[in-house]
Amino acid sequence: MPEIQYQNIFGQWVHYTSMANEASAYKTAQKRANQSGKRYRLVDENGRLLDIIDPA
Repeated sequence: MPEIQYQNIFGQWVHYTSMANEASAYKTAQKRANQSGKRYRLVDENGRLLDIIDPA
């Protein structure tokens, strides 16, 4: 179950939400990154990095 995190102004990664489906988690993170202008990332349940999404 992937977890979505965003990077705050101090460079720390903060929990946003967890989702059951990786594809929908990626779409959500991509949409939020573009709306907020912040970097988002997906990590798995073991804390391994799946992807980093930069705002467009």
